[in-house]
Amino acid sequence: MDKQEILSLLRSVAAQDIAPEQALLSLKQAPFADIDYAKIDLHRGLRQGVPEVIYGAGKTADQMIGIVQAMQQHGQKRILITRISPEKAEALSAAVPFRYHEIGQIGLIGEMPEPSGHGNIVVATGGTSDQPVAEEAAFTAEALGNRVIRLYDVGVSGLHRLLAHTDEIMSASVIIAVAGMEGALASVIGGLADCPVLAVPTSIGYGAAFGGVSALLSMLNSCASGVSVVNIDNGFGAGYQASQINHIGGINENTLS
Repeated sequence: MDKQEILSLLRSVAAQDIAPEQALLSLKQAPFADIDYAKIDLHRGLRQGVPEVIYGAGKTADQMIGIVQAMQQHGQKRILITRISPEKAEALSAAVPFRYHEIGQIGLIGEMPEPSGHGNIVVATGGTSDQPVAEEAAFTAEALGNRVIRLYDVGVSGLHRLLAHTDEIMSASVIIAVAGMEGALASVIGGLADCPVLAVPTSIGYGAAFGGVSALLSMLNSCASGVSVVNIDNGFGAGYQASQINHIGGINENTLS
């Protein structure tokens, strides 16, 4: 049960359309659904504004199908699934309608919502190799009701490519900077933008990149103000946080529900 459903329930009580006891019973039944191998948090939408998202890595296709079906039985219309392989996505698609984005290994059950965020979220990458993580971020933001502008392969080795998009950068509400190697893109963008910059280090790079640790440390030590950092390859986390920032000031009616 999400915030809008709770508000609707309370308004029904206020209008005397349903009894308080009936509303109380509905709330008591909501906390979680126990399906043996998973305990689905049905109150997360109420607490955080966005219902539970399924992390696909490590789960079997049958487990994901069972979780999806339980969520749908409790009224969730849109379900986001991250880190899902093409093989598992194919098995899931045979059971329920599923929109799959293979590059980002992420997918959505249900229709994409209309954008309800205040402005644009820009997702920029240092190189094409960073695109899988960037697409996880971009798809997540879109599924949570945001307009997304993609600026790919605009890394600092060819700075003119980034500077050709200063209008998009300077008019964004939030920017997600995705880069591996030395991770310098976040600092450059942070020096151009007046909005929050969410830096995502990727595991792309040669040996001394240490699987993304080098980019992570560079981003953590950025001299640009307004740059914050999520974990290595965590495109979902950046897309989720960007959506929260882009929706500050109102209840989002078009996110997952």
